[in-house]
Amino acid sequence: MILSVKNISKEFGTQKALDNVNFELSKGEFFSLLGPSGCGKTTLLRIIAGLEFPTSGVIELNGKDSSGLPPQKRNVGVVFQNYALFPNMTVFQNVAYGLEVRKFSPVKIRERVSEVLEKVRISHKTNSNVTMLSGGEQQRVSLARVIVTEPDLLLFDEPLSNLDYALRLEARNEIKRLQRDIGITSVYVTHDQSEALALSDRIAVMNSGKVIQIGTPEEVYLKPADRFIAEFIGHSNFFNTEEAVKYFSIKIGNDETLSVFPEEIELSSGNGMDECRVTDAQFAGAFAEYVIDCEGREVKVLAYFRNGGKLNSIGDKVCMKLVNYEKRLLRK
Repeated sequence: MILSVKNISKEFGTQKALDNVNFELSKGEFFSLLGPSGCGKTTLLRIIAGLEFPTSGVIELNGKDSSGLPPQKRNVGVVFQNYALFPNMTVFQNVAYGLEVRKFSPVKIRERVSEVLEKVRISHKTNSNVTMLSGGEQQRVSLARVIVTEPDLLLFDEPLSNLDYALRLEARNEIKRLQRDIGITSVYVTHDQSEALALSDRIAVMNSGKVIQIGTPEEVYLKPADRFIAEFIGHSNFFNTEEAVKYFSIKIGNDETLSVFPEEIELSSGNGMDECRVTDAQFAGAFAEYVIDCEGREVKVLAYFRNGGKLNSIGDKVCMKLVNYEKRLLRK
């Protein structure tokens, strides 16, 4: 195992930021820590990097206890949210800095830096000052500066949060391509569900300092361990026993809750006692997002849009039916 996190807890005064966290990473794996703000994921990343030390528990890197080692002794690279580039240096100088500190020869430095800049597709900016680069280009330089030192483990601290939507998608694809090509074991911190689902081999979903579920993207999305995960990742709607029968003719136990994704609900014109009303409608290009009111309760609906299709408007009366639905039940 490249990384083993064993019984890690962290307290700041009376606040427990992490509570008995455990997981292991195999070589070449892309592993995401996903959760809302304040759930402890960045604190855990800093402990793995050696920037924080746990109150209890052990961090093992390559089978060795590294819990007390400083960052420079761990051979771990960190890509920070704000890139942390040197503004007075060129692209080449920024990427070469770590090798210079390690006393590599000038010939070896030039060879390694040139190779990495090619991999991240920014070699055409070698002699440019980093302050003249776009956000996406700075993100690539930040990534290159870490990769060039050949770390055993690569840590990402929400590296795409400063980019606009189009650049974020491009950078996300670039990170996945590089990780696959280079094969560096990676831990990726994010609160963005779509990023974690798209990038990860496995995801650890965190809440209130605890890891609630670990699984593949498909597992945590389609088979959430509890209601929090179903709501946080799938934005699920939840229906009790009476509602499941009334709206969908599905019988469930009194101790069960029916979980339904917004994309599994199809709207049709309301013509019965169980009709609902559209209270919000947002067109988002490939799909439309609706909020509908069903006798005082709110239901989220996502409808994929086809050219020539009809969009519902606020105030429209509608009925719900399930499409391509595989029953998911959560215990109360």
